[in-house]
Amino acid sequence: MELVRLIVRNALRHKLRSLLTVVGIAIAVMAFMLLRTVVTAWNVGVEASAANRLITRHAVSFVFPLPFAYRDRIARVPGVERVTFAVWFSGVYIDKNQFFARLAVDSNTFFDVYPEFIVDPKEFEAFKRERNACVIGSEIAERYKLKIGDVMPLDGDIFPGRWEFVVRGIYRPRDKTTDPTSMLFHWHYLEETARKRGDSRAGQVGWFVSRIAHPDDAAAVSAAIDELFANSRAETKTETERAFQQSFLSSMGAVMTAMDVMSFVIIGIILLVLANTMIMSARERTHEYAVLKTLGFSGRHIFILIAGESLLLSFLGSALGMLVTFPAVAGFQGALPKGWFPVFYIEPRTIVLGCLAGLLVGFAASLIPARRAVATRIVEGLRYIG
Repeated sequence: MELVRLIVRNALRHKLRSLLTVVGIAIAVMAFMLLRTVVTAWNVGVEASAANRLITRHAVSFVFPLPFAYRDRIARVPGVERVTFAVWFSGVYIDKNQFFARLAVDSNTFFDVYPEFIVDPKEFEAFKRERNACVIGSEIAERYKLKIGDVMPLDGDIFPGRWEFVVRGIYRPRDKTTDPTSMLFHWHYLEETARKRGDSRAGQVGWFVSRIAHPDDAAAVSAAIDELFANSRAETKTETERAFQQSFLSSMGAVMTAMDVMSFVIIGIILLVLANTMIMSARERTHEYAVLKTLGFSGRHIFILIAGESLLLSFLGSALGMLVTFPAVAGFQGALPKGWFPVFYIEPRTIVLGCLAGLLVGFAASLIPARRAVATRIVEGLRYIG
C-alpha cells in the first residue's frame, strides 16, 4: 500500500511534465487507433467475404459485361447451388458527390445468395411486385431521410436518361461488416428499358455470383466454369469473393501497407516519449533511491516504484487517448465524402491492441531507468548531485 502511495506521489511530483507526457501518449494512442480503423475499413470487404461465393467476370476486365445467357450454363456446373448476377448502374443521385453502390440485380436470387442483406418479408414482396421498385440500405435511408414509398430519381451516366425508383424496402445489415449503403433494383426493369432504347448493353450483365455447396471445391468449380467459356468471345475469370475483393484493393495496397506500418511506428513514438520522461525522473531521484536503500528498500522495491509510475502514466494516457478516439473517428468519417467507407467503425481488436500497446510501452519504458537505479550503489547514489 505504501508503495502505491509513493508511485502516485512520484507521478504527480512534476505535474506539468506528467500532464504533457499523458497528453502526448493520448495523442499517439488516438493516431494509432485512427490509422488502424482506416486500414480495417479499407479491408472490411475482404474480411466480410463469404467462403462459399464465387465471382465470375470478364477475363479481360471487370468493366466488360458478360452475356446473360451464361447464367444457365453456370447453374449446371456440379457444385453450384445458386447463381445470381448484378450490373453496376452508377448514375447520379442529387449530385456527383453522393456516392453509394447502385446495382441492378436479379431479385429472385440475389437475396438468397446474399443473406446478410435482411429485408422485411412484406417489404420484399412489395419490392418484387413493382417493376421500378428498389431496396436501399438502412444508412442510405437515414442519410437522405428516405422512407417506404419515396421516389429516388437518378440521372443515368452508363445508362443515360432519367430513372425514377420507388423505395419499397429498406434492408438491415446482418452485422457490422455488411455494407448498409447499397441501392438494389430489378435487373429486368433495366433490361426492358435498355431494349426499348436500343442500348447495346441489353442482354448483358456485369458479373455472376455463384453460391457453391462446399468452399473446399472453390478451385475446381472455378476452373469448371471458366472452361465452359474458353475460346468464346467473352471468356470468363472465376475466383473466390475474397480474391475478387483483394483485386480491387491491390491498386491501393502500397498506401494501406504504409498506413499499417505507420500505426506501429506510432507505438515506438509513445515508447520514446514515456522512456524520456522516466529516465529524467529516475535520474533526478538517484539520491532518493539511495536513501530508500539505506532504509531497507530492496532492488525489487525500487523497480516496482519506477515501473509502477511508468505504467500509471501510460495507463492514463491510453485511457485519455481512447476516450477522444471515438469522437475523432466520428469526425473523420463525417469529413470524408459520403460513401468512401460504407463500413467505418472501431474494431474491438483495435481497442484491445491500443490497451496492450499502452501497457507494454509503459513497462518497456521503465526497464532502462529501473535497471540503472537498481544497479547504482548506495554510496554512488548518495554522492550524486542532479
